[in-house]
Amino acid sequence: MSTSSLLRLDLGRLILLLAIASALLTLANLFYASYQVQRQLLIDSTLEANRVYAAKLADSAHHFLLAAQRQLAYSAVRLSGRFDDADALHDEVQRLKQQAETFNSTFVVGADSRLRAVYPSNLALGTLLATTGTREALRERRPLMSLPFVSATGRLIIMLSQPIYAPDGSYLGFLGGSLYLKEKSALHTLLGEHYYRDGSYLYVVDRQRSLVYHRDPERVGEVIKGNPAIDAVVRGEAGSMRLTNSWGIDMLAGYAPLGTSGWGVVAQRPTEMTLAGLDGLMLTTLRNAIPVTLISLLGIWWLARLISRPLWQLANTARNMDSQTASGDIRSVRAWYFEAAQLKRAMLTGLTLLQQKIGKLNLDTLTDPLTGLFNRRGLQMTLERWQDSERPFAVVALDIDHFKRINDNHGHDVGDQAIRHMAQLMRDTSRGNDVLCRNGGEEFLMLLPEASLDAARMVAERLRARMESSLTPGVGLATVSLGVAHWPASDRDIDTVLKMADQALYAAKQQGRNRVMVAAAGGAR
Repeated sequence: MSTSSLLRLDLGRLILLLAIASALLTLANLFYASYQVQRQLLIDSTLEANRVYAAKLADSAHHFLLAAQRQLAYSAVRLSGRFDDADALHDEVQRLKQQAETFNSTFVVGADSRLRAVYPSNLALGTLLATTGTREALRERRPLMSLPFVSATGRLIIMLSQPIYAPDGSYLGFLGGSLYLKEKSALHTLLGEHYYRDGSYLYVVDRQRSLVYHRDPERVGEVIKGNPAIDAVVRGEAGSMRLTNSWGIDMLAGYAPLGTSGWGVVAQRPTEMTLAGLDGLMLTTLRNAIPVTLISLLGIWWLARLISRPLWQLANTARNMDSQTASGDIRSVRAWYFEAAQLKRAMLTGLTLLQQKIGKLNLDTLTDPLTGLFNRRGLQMTLERWQDSERPFAVVALDIDHFKRINDNHGHDVGDQAIRHMAQLMRDTSRGNDVLCRNGGEEFLMLLPEASLDAARMVAERLRARMESSLTPGVGLATVSLGVAHWPASDRDIDTVLKMADQALYAAKQQGRNRVMVAAAGGAR
């Protein structure tokens, strides 16, 4: 077998290639669609899990802070009548610190900003405190949770405070509890135990977008800008989104506000970690699909050969469609299924229809598609044939009056209707052997073989009267101007005769339209 025959793309090979390509494309499409669906499911489920997780942690942290505030409120009431008793103050802050280990330190500050009691004892009593949190608590004189600030001991903390009032209502100072932000605290214990090794982690921000908790203690206190999840949670919104964090990492984040504190919890996981197992899963799926795919391809190959055989025979026979034996060769093909039988029948029918189509195509090249009359090519072919046979004829050139006004006033669709109406009147007033032509736009020609100049004038007058008395669709009453000439009576040159008919038509236009003018050797009359 030659190389050219092996490389030849015949019908059988084409069907086989198309079938295999379709099967492979279908497999690839299903694989890709499955990958995209699984990928989106993983992303959506991670976003939802992080949202629920952030909401749960926000609720837990909110209740933790509420409980801490209630502990302070209870102790503040106990100290109301014993504010001047140093031992009572010390015992209460010690009890408050040791009872639940909620705070890293507890302390009492007087209205004069001096430290009255502290546990553990890391500052001298009487120390004047001028930190941001202390000043805010003394100024506001109400339960507060401060923004992060550096304490008198140099630690970054947040402070919960409760005002202390004497029985007579006078302000005495406040009871405070601190939570260390960069060291171990009850808040770290609450949030840090939820860290997972799959790349997930969470962080907490305050209303100033400052990190209150982060798995990296060095980042605590850092103000985060340009993070849409933080922007949303600071506005009090809960939800989830895919974003790029401040380190340029693609993350799947869920977020929830923390009660009325202005804080927000953000739980997130790198998108890459979420999708890490998907590639392996899809490769396993692909490996499992390969044996079935190979078996399917073998089945496709066998079926393609079986189906293509009669089609190949028909295609081989079609090479000699112009031969005398083409019909017999087609009938000898064994078309064992419906489509091949229909194709065989269609090929037999096509031998006849092909010739008819060729004849129709020839006719289409000679006629105007709008009116069905001869076009310029048909006109020229007729003139050449009549000139060769020296067949005399009269020419009637006609033009719809004020056609531009019809187009301008009524539109081109109505103009086309007027042209078709004119063509129909030409058919009605002509003989079967007359040749009717559309010369372009609203201009027409009638070639009347063996007709005298007077006979042609009468035909033109009859056509003019019909046009004048009939209603043109979409327009109403319209008129036509006509010019008549004769070959060879008017001139021996056919082109000159056509020009004389045009000149007679022009003269009819000049003399008021809606009239017939006859061209003579000396001019129109």
